[in-house]
Formats: sequence, C-alpha cells, structure tokens
Amino acid sequence: MEREKTYANGQKISSQRGNILTYYFKTGMVKAQGPVVGDEQMEGKWVFYRENGMLWQVGNFKNGQKQGTWIRYDKLGQIEYEAEFSEGKEVRKSLYR
Repeated sequence: MEREKTYANGQKISSQRGNILTYYFKTGMVKAQGPVVGDEQMEGKWVFYRENGMLWQVGNFKNGQKQGTWIRYDKLGQIEYEAEFSEGKEVRKSLYR
C-alpha cells in the first residue's frame, strides 16, 4: 500500500484523477498539471503556475522530456520567452523583452 505524500502542514503534494496528475504548493494552490503515462511520466501538454496562481509556463512532454514549443510568462502575465525543445534539449529561444 502506497502512503500519500504530504507537506508538513498536511497539504497533499500531488493527486491523480485518471491520467491527469496535479502537483500542489504547500498552500494548496495548483503548481502543475498535465497527463501522465506509466509510472507518472509526463506526456503531452503540461501547465505550470506560480504560487500566487498566475500562469508560469506551458509546454509539451514526449517520453518524459520537453518537446516542441514552451512558453514562459513573467510575473505580470506577459510572455517572457518562447523556446523550442527537441528530445529535452533547447534548440531555439526567442526573448520578448
């Protein structure tokens, strides 16, 4: 039997419904969410948030590695940069500042 992992304050670190895995900050706010395959390997589109709930970055995983376009947002919600990944390696980056 697997014991549920929690922060010291009792907040769940993660939860899974179907193939969608959600990670939480210790405040209970969503940290990251997306689909998984097998033993919690990230696959497909994942969305990451800042602790205040604002969007931080969005991107895709393939075989557990970053793949394709990733967009990162600054603390004001504006696009900070866009990067292209191939098999987990950054191959291009466009800054928006």
